Amino acid sequence: MTDHGLRPRKRFGQHFLRDAQVLRRIVAAIAPRPGQRLVEIGPGRGALTDLLLDGGAELVAIEIDRDLAALLRTRYAGRPGFTLIEGDALHFDYRQLAGVGPPLRLVGNLPYNLSTPLLFALLEHRQVIADMVFMLQKEVVERLAATAGTKSYGRLSVMVQYHCEVENLFPVPPSAFLPPPKVDSAVVRLIPRTEPQPAALDLDHFAQLVSRCFQQRRKTLRNGLKSWQPHATLDGLPAPADARPDTLSVSDFVALSNHLLRSGADAKGIQLAAEPAGENADGLVRSR
Repeated sequence: MTDHGLRPRKRFGQHFLRDAQVLRRIVAAIAPRPGQRLVEIGPGRGALTDLLLDGGAELVAIEIDRDLAALLRTRYAGRPGFTLIEGDALHFDYRQLAGVGPPLRLVGNLPYNLSTPLLFALLEHRQVIADMVFMLQKEVVERLAATAGTKSYGRLSVMVQYHCEVENLFPVPPSAFLPPPKVDSAVVRLIPRTEPQPAALDLDHFAQLVSRCFQQRRKTLRNGLKSWQPHATLDGLPAPADARPDTLSVSDFVALSNHLLRSGADAKGIQLAAEPAGENADGLVRSR
């Protein structure tokens, strides 16, 4: 394979995964089987694609880089089970791939500078997704798996853990890529929950509450909630009124949202708070 037109592009933050052992570990974590439907986001030059196809699964690859898409189109021309979609994974409708068949399995190395919005976009399609195995910046994976009371715990932790089981699989060093990025990476598995327990009465209200709380993460619930919903009653809160957001578990946030709704707090007309500073600081590396 030549490098013509395939050098890593800065505007896409491309760093190509080249370590054979890491690739084998990713495939082992995915464990593709014949008849399964995989969607690979950002296949790049096809290092992971080859191994996934060898497992016999049907594979749809979504690639935004036109030069890489041209390479893949030529490389896998006539290959059974391979479909290429040239487009943006952030704005793709995954429901159209699912149809009436089994749920999709998503894999790949997500663009690190877009990982938070992309993860939230994928959660919107969770009903048609069986699981997701992704390479991400190590700090982002730590945030996904973080527990209440830890430094990494925040809005991303709560929202993803409400919708998914999270498993931090293994770290990946910069040396596994060409060129090596300036950050460490990690592989994570996300399994969408069929029915989150406990369940939020209103997902929009729950999401707004979590976003608001972490936007003011140093404020106590009493002060933060009064500035957001001044007419809500704080009597009988399911968490201490002087608690701070990063000490509350996912279940605590669900109980708090449900309490506010049941106590008559008006969730109508409340605009979603801007994402807290630092919550989308996912780095600028895209690994392939």
